[in-house]
Amino acid sequence: MKRYDFIIVGGGIVGLATAYKLQLKFPNKSIAVLEKENAIGKHQTGRNSGVIHSGIYYTPNSYKAKNCKNGREQLVAFAKENNINHSICGKVIVATKEEELPLLEAIYQKGIQNNTEGICYLNKEQTKEKEPYIEAIKSIWVPTAGIIDYVQVAQKFADLIHEINPISKLITSCQALEIVEDTKLLKTLKTNQGNFYSENLIFCTGLQSDRNAVKNRVKLDMQIVGFRGDYYKLTKAAEHKVKSLVYPVPDPNFPFLGVHFTKMINGGIECGPNAVFSFKREGYTTTSFNLKDTLQALSFKGTWKLFGKHWRKGLDEYKRAFSKKLFVKELQKMMPDLSVDDVEVARSGVRAQLLDNQGSMVDDFKIIKNNGTIHVLNAPSPAATSCLAIADEIVSKVLLINLGDDTKMNHDSCCYFEG
Repeated sequence: MKRYDFIIVGGGIVGLATAYKLQLKFPNKSIAVLEKENAIGKHQTGRNSGVIHSGIYYTPNSYKAKNCKNGREQLVAFAKENNINHSICGKVIVATKEEELPLLEAIYQKGIQNNTEGICYLNKEQTKEKEPYIEAIKSIWVPTAGIIDYVQVAQKFADLIHEINPISKLITSCQALEIVEDTKLLKTLKTNQGNFYSENLIFCTGLQSDRNAVKNRVKLDMQIVGFRGDYYKLTKAAEHKVKSLVYPVPDPNFPFLGVHFTKMINGGIECGPNAVFSFKREGYTTTSFNLKDTLQALSFKGTWKLFGKHWRKGLDEYKRAFSKKLFVKELQKMMPDLSVDDVEVARSGVRAQLLDNQGSMVDDFKIIKNNGTIHVLNAPSPAATSCLAIADEIVSKVLLINLGDDTKMNHDSCCYFEG
């Protein structure tokens, strides 16, 4: 009988961080992490920018703001303790025209309110000292931002879980199919590897999070929509043009940070990502298509309301997705002497973004509880940076559920509602 004290569905960075924190709290309890792919890091964990976010962008007192700073501090400490490849290289957020200055100031004020350490303004000349090839009239220097190998972090979580309790394990190629409530205490989870049993189920399934919640009979008026992000990279001859992380002033109407230059922890400089509606939740090419994913997205009224509100922005993003010249033109706003020959096609990822039925993107973490089962429903950026802080929140909620006192869940620092 495959019975564990805790079962976590989803072997991404959030799922494995949660398993790690649970194992630290309950070293004698058994934990199984079920991952549907044959290895970890196949989706969002392994296809993001690899950035350690500072917390400067987020609305003060939001769950992102609260968890990003705490999570960053824990993540960097964990990386140092476990020899995880990382670098605190810093970031510049650059304004290239006068009309961006009020938006830059708004970001700076958020950083002050969020206690983002060491931030300061740079003038044009000071920006040049940091990034000689960047043209900006003003910028913000963010010294606590950095880069890391998130797949290496996730793998270390998995290794430590097993070291603490050899019964606990990561099980790959194991896909959750159906949740059956046998009793109030014991739940049956049907998978392609047979039934698993546990008193505690936690779903951290990213691009499939809404579907797994619905399987658990959660009534949702929102849905995950995938946004593909395409990356280019600088050629070897052009890599000297970027020293750290270089970001534009983002469009405040979207939860995305704009195409940017990212120094990669394993070498090279990536440029991107853009953000285009994906016709396949786990599709990583410009022509990826899945009929089920497409029909589900287009039958949701929130999708059409989103299109109606932002069709012009969406059209521009699509044009860039199919045109290297237009992609480079966007980057040239920060680096005018960048040429088409300086960049080459790299990889792509898909962001899981929760969308409500009014066409608004849910711009914060959202974790729900239903029948004693926890679902991480919305964990966009900076969830990877925040993973250990999010895990702390989940562990605290598991304790409340097991104590029969989950009425407090709505009042704690992460985002919960009753199912």
